[in-house]
This record gives sequence, structure tokens and C-alpha cells, in this order.
Amino acid sequence: MCIALLTTSHPKYALIAIDNRDEYILRPTSKPHWWTTLASSASSSNPVEVEVLSSRDLQRAEHGAWLGITKGGNFAVLTNYRETSNHDAAHPVHGKRSRGGIVTAWLAADPQESTESFTRRMVESGDVKGVGGFSLICGKLRKQKGAQRLEPLAILSNRHDHKDHIPWICGKRGNVYGLSNATYIRNVDDEPLWPKVQKGSEALAQTITRAVEKDVSEQELQDALFKILDTNDFPSNHNMDLEEGIPFLKHTIFVPAFGGAEHQREMQEARVSDKPELTEDGPAGEELPGQPDMSVSGYQTGLYGTQRQTLVLVDWDGNVSYTERALWDSNGNAIPRGQGDVKFNFKIEGWNSDEERELESHL
Repeated sequence: MCIALLTTSHPKYALIAIDNRDEYILRPTSKPHWWTTLASSASSSNPVEVEVLSSRDLQRAEHGAWLGITKGGNFAVLTNYRETSNHDAAHPVHGKRSRGGIVTAWLAADPQESTESFTRRMVESGDVKGVGGFSLICGKLRKQKGAQRLEPLAILSNRHDHKDHIPWICGKRGNVYGLSNATYIRNVDDEPLWPKVQKGSEALAQTITRAVEKDVSEQELQDALFKILDTNDFPSNHNMDLEEGIPFLKHTIFVPAFGGAEHQREMQEARVSDKPELTEDGPAGEELPGQPDMSVSGYQTGLYGTQRQTLVLVDWDGNVSYTERALWDSNGNAIPRGQGDVKFNFKIEGWNSDEERELESHL
């Protein structure tokens, strides 16, 4: 069960976001790469080409993502909502449409569309329906004019029935935010945070404080952030079935690969299959068609655990450092820490806002 942690506490960075993608290890997933898409423009009859940086899910036909950013600063990260019933038609565990398509809907949106317009459109049009439960942190990474602040990010969810229910975060300095597989908690007095979110938020706050006090390098900071994502409080028994392990997933930031006898067998078969490594498009650079995954249980092959880890650091000049760490190859073989890292550095186009935005009411 994934976790996303964000902070505006470091004086050198407008935003730091870290994320664990927890998934079936063998689920076909591309490496992170730049890809282009055409977005409809509200101001022109000609579509606009958008450049997106993300990994992509190759299991579903949509080839969606769980985290990504565009050259223009559209940023999104998604976590699933853990449904407790397979019989709630209004909130399916697995929908006809991929959750990853919700991420790419924002990444591939008209660059001129505001975050507020997008979230309102998604809620009012019903485009958030027909997918499994999710929470999407999304927004434009922009420095507010005349202020050392980031424009706020929204948390869109298909648990929201009205745009006014959408929380806004990251518009103030000095804060830490955490989201896992439950509704985002604005006020900790409303209901208890998941233990992993509480532990992760506290660890991120402490890490930033130490990094500032010691004036560590960006590489040292990244090493410390990966250490948070590696926090493992899972039981030592990794042979339990998924249903048996689910209660522990609320407590551990990092999920070691685990599964019962059948899933262990599937993992072993994959390790000796010698299938080619996946690229951004598929094996050997050939397009891998998405496989519609419509079963109630979804993709459940091999062991389950933390598959990818991602760091996104954005400084006050709009420079982005994007690092994604693969922990497993396509055949289910463990990759030593750091050897599966893919890194990108670029500058956000249009980083400085052209005008003040009236978003104070969302903070």
C-alpha cells in the first residue's frame, strides 16, 4: 500500500516529495522516461504537445502512471484507497478504467488549465467515477509571484462529491503532508492517522531539520530520504498470504516482498523465464499492448511489496531533481540499492507565476 510524503520545510526547496509504489513485483512497469502527448487547447483549435516524465503501467491499456511531472510543472502522485467491500457498486475495488489514467489526465491536460478548473471538471463531469478508490495530489509547480511560497496542490478523490470538499496543501512553508491508502486527514483530531503516515511524516520533518542544521549536500539529503522510504516494520514472516499481510501494511513504510506458496512459485518461475527487460515501450523497445485487467481482484501474480521508490526535489529556481529507484527487474530479481536508479534534472518552464492567484481560502 503506497505512501506519499511531501514537505515545504526545507529553505532551499519549494517542494520535496517522496513516494513508495507498493504493487505486485511482477506487474509490467516501464522505466521512467520522457514521453509526449497531445492536449486539447482551450485557446486554440490546434492541440498542444505536452512533455511528460514518468514511469508507466504496462498492464492496463491506458498505460497510466502513479507519479509524474511535465516540463511545464504539472505534478501528480496517486495512492489507492483501500476499499473494505467487494460489493459496493459506488466504490469498486477495481474499476473499468485504470486509476493511472487519472494521473495522466492531469499530466496531459491543457497547460493553460488551472488546478482548480481541472479538479472541478473532474468532480462535476463524473470523470472520477468508474475507477477504483484513489486520492490524487495534483497541481502546478509554480512559485507565487512576490512570495517565497508554492502555489497550492489539490487532493482529488472519488470519495469527494463536491469541489468544495477538496483539500489544498503545500501553499504554506514549514509543513509536512502524508497520504497513504485512506482519506487525507486535514485535522489529526478528526480520526487517527495510519501509523505509517504518522511515522513517515515525523521522520521527514526530522530529516529536513537535520539536513538544514548540517547544511548537507543534495546527494546526502537524497540518501536520507531513501532511508525513510526503506523503513521496514513488517513481520519477519514473508510467506504469509496477502489477506494475512494486509493489516500490517498500515504500519510499515517499506513493504518487503511477501506472498503465500502459490505466489512464491509464480515468482520463482518468473526468475528463470529469461524474458527481456522492459523499456519505456515494452520488451526490446517494442510496444507492449495493455492487458485489460477487469477481474475483481485485479493483477495478483507473484509477490507483493515495494516495487519502486521516487524522490522529487524542486528548488526555488524551478530546477527539478527526479530520481526513481527500481528494486526489482522484470523477472522478479532483486536489484541492489542504487543500481536501479534513473535520474533526471530539468528546469520547469514558466516557474514564476505571471500573476497572483486568489488561493488563500484554500490554505
